[in-house]
Amino acid sequence: MKVEISKTYNPQEVESRWYGWWESKGYFKADNKSARPSFVIMMPPPNVTGSLHMGHMLNATVQDAVIRRKRMQGFNALWLPGMDHAGIATQNVVEKELAKQGLSRHDLGREKFVERVWEWKKEYGGIILKQIRRIGASCDWSRERFTFDEGLSRAVREVFVRLYEDGLIYRGKRLINWCPRCRTALSDLEVKHEAADSRLYYIKYPLKGRPGEFVTVATTRPETMLGDTALAINPDDMRYRKYVGTSAILPLAGRELPFVQDSAVDPKFGTGVVKVTPAHDPADFDMSVRHNLQQISVIGEDARITAEGGAYQGQDRMEARKNILSDLEAQGLLEKTESLLHSVGECQRCSTVVEPLLSEQWFVKIKPLADPAIAAVEEGRTKFVPPNWAKTYYEWMYNIRDWCISRQLWWGHRIPAWYCDECGTMTVSRTDITQCPGCKSGKVRQDPDVLDTWFSSQLWPFSTLGWPEQTDDLKVFYPGSLLVTGYDIIFFWVARMIMSGLKFMGDVPFREVYITGLIRDADKQKMSKSKGNVVDPLEICDKYGTDAVRFALARMGAPGTDIAVSDDLLDANRAFATKIWNAARLIFLHVDESDRLPTLTELRNSNLAVADRWILSELARTIEDANVSSDKYNLHEAARHVHSFFRHEFCDWYLEMIKLHPERSKPVLLYVFETALRMLHPFMPFITEELWQNIPHRGESIVIAPYPEFEPEMIDTKAEAQIEMVKDIIGKVRNIRSEMNVDAKQAVPVRVATTDADTKQLLLDAREYVFKLAQVSGMEIVPSLGEDKLAARAVAAGLSIEVPLAGLIDTEAERARLTKEMQKVRAEIDKIERKLSDTTFIERAPKPVVEENRRRLADYQDQATKLTDSLNRLT
Repeated sequence: MKVEISKTYNPQEVESRWYGWWESKGYFKADNKSARPSFVIMMPPPNVTGSLHMGHMLNATVQDAVIRRKRMQGFNALWLPGMDHAGIATQNVVEKELAKQGLSRHDLGREKFVERVWEWKKEYGGIILKQIRRIGASCDWSRERFTFDEGLSRAVREVFVRLYEDGLIYRGKRLINWCPRCRTALSDLEVKHEAADSRLYYIKYPLKGRPGEFVTVATTRPETMLGDTALAINPDDMRYRKYVGTSAILPLAGRELPFVQDSAVDPKFGTGVVKVTPAHDPADFDMSVRHNLQQISVIGEDARITAEGGAYQGQDRMEARKNILSDLEAQGLLEKTESLLHSVGECQRCSTVVEPLLSEQWFVKIKPLADPAIAAVEEGRTKFVPPNWAKTYYEWMYNIRDWCISRQLWWGHRIPAWYCDECGTMTVSRTDITQCPGCKSGKVRQDPDVLDTWFSSQLWPFSTLGWPEQTDDLKVFYPGSLLVTGYDIIFFWVARMIMSGLKFMGDVPFREVYITGLIRDADKQKMSKSKGNVVDPLEICDKYGTDAVRFALARMGAPGTDIAVSDDLLDANRAFATKIWNAARLIFLHVDESDRLPTLTELRNSNLAVADRWILSELARTIEDANVSSDKYNLHEAARHVHSFFRHEFCDWYLEMIKLHPERSKPVLLYVFETALRMLHPFMPFITEELWQNIPHRGESIVIAPYPEFEPEMIDTKAEAQIEMVKDIIGKVRNIRSEMNVDAKQAVPVRVATTDADTKQLLLDAREYVFKLAQVSGMEIVPSLGEDKLAARAVAAGLSIEVPLAGLIDTEAERARLTKEMQKVRAEIDKIERKLSDTTFIERAPKPVVEENRRRLADYQDQATKLTDSLNRLT
């Protein structure tokens, strides 16, 4: 009985059939009792609030392609999935839901609000993991984790306490980034800097004891001047040496401001004299520490002026700016203003302008953790793919600052510190406490702040495996093998995981870090909601098929390189999937359910036709190339090797050649097709499983079938040379037919000139392929070509060939057609040459337009050459 599949390829039907079955069979589960070598990928946990975007799909495609191949190679492969509780993001979502009901979190209170977030998480959270299943991600769902589950929460508290006991976590009043809308501290990495049109204000500060004399200071933030505690100059700036040891008076406030000398001052900025506002500028804060200056907070957590701001108390910072400038101008102290393109820090989550504030927060002393992490990458214990991203890693690590880890939120891991209201003792503990260890009072309260989300995320490679318990999973699957992530979180996450892995596990968390690029639109623009060019991956999977989208991303996604996604790209890969399907339909015409998959040994012991020996050799080379590329994580190269083999060698040539003798070639056909499906499976899992199940195969599923390995004995250089010669002859004959406008239904004779006996024999053995694929009526092998003027000639594989045209074409009609076509081409050449000889056009036209005209000219000139050759043949 013949094997049958549907006439047309329906991706949705195929894709819906397999994922649930794979899961039910447990193919994706890793085994902590296995003696096989482990290969481990930890999925970067998406936010619980997230939904799939193209960046996720690229990341998941790369991870899945790697883990599927490793699983097929016999590794104990673990791809561990999970989600991040995403403190600020999740709290914002739930607060917006409450706002629709006219409520705030404060109306509910902390405990009820946290309960509400858990309810939201249960109902709506985790949509993205369902979507990741939809695109074929072969994760071990039995090990799915959440950064706020019980085990991970215990790990977070253990790490906090150990770092505190080691003196690496401390609480102190320092300048931090504050979001007035989210009402929380932010780390430096959570602040995005955007260029904005701003103003530079030049303000005159009166000199103390020198009536009528002033020094001018330039600032972009006049509202913060209320907190000035000094004026600073560069010690090498001779213009202002005279002010050393003197003071100025703060306008509008009357505070005396000493002049200090500090090398951090840029003499080229403004006038070279800067105001020092320690409580509202990081550089000024550092300067205040060096010079023991007072730190006065004049802007509060609500972004309004504090009592220290005097008459401006209670005003919003922008309102205060307007009023301060008006008052300065009224007193003749606003000298001038200038336009300035200025970098403004904004909250990554809500885009509110961040306010630097003095605040009591928790910090990690980071340098003792960073130094071993720098050494680990320098020594090659963790490698970046591509290697140039290590430089980005170093730049941040060498200039790292202490990490502010406390957040003024309610959703997150609560800081395990308690304060006694009786004796003032602070206690950091692994377990909740109800009484003060010192005075035994029951009046203890826990720190209200929670930890930065990244504090728990940095523990992901080992907390997910059961740490601090020494579990079997931890022993078998740590350290991991590969991390796949975008370059935007090298600092947020990658560096911190390396630091924490070395600190708590004594080893790096992964051996290699694969950096993906960004997904861009067809015009290579970054996708963003504001531009309206965001693509929903599930929509395009529905339109083109998941396998086609995955393969498009894999083929184009060189490590660290951005990908432009276009309809043309996706169409081409959908066409590739359809070509595979149609090839299978052709193969199944000759396959019976009783057929058996041959072994390579059986094939080697058979008397194979040259085309069969050639395709086996090409398959072997493709397997070698794909494996070499995949081992280096150059998945784009591996995908291109497989694509080229499937599309060209197998479909375009081999399937056409064996139409002459399908039964004779069936064993090789089955072997090659089944092997090629296994090679393609990591990239296109659904269609390969569907087709593999319908052909003779060994095993239960392609998911756990062995990945093809290079077999050097399959290489047949003689067969390769023979078929390449035949292909070249066929190609040249096809070109002649096309150029000379020979009727498609008309067979043509061919003469080939050679005196070599081996070549003659090859041509005789392979002539059936030439007859079939070039529509040749007969092939004459001659010592040399004659003087037939009405014959089209070419050189193929070093052999001179000709196609006699007498009786095949209407010479006069063809000459007239070619002459008319030549006139059109000449007219275009003249028009473009005139344009390109015009210096005004060259100077004023955009460069791409000029280059396009040059390209078109070259194309037309090439057409003219070919038309001339064709006309010469007819004379």
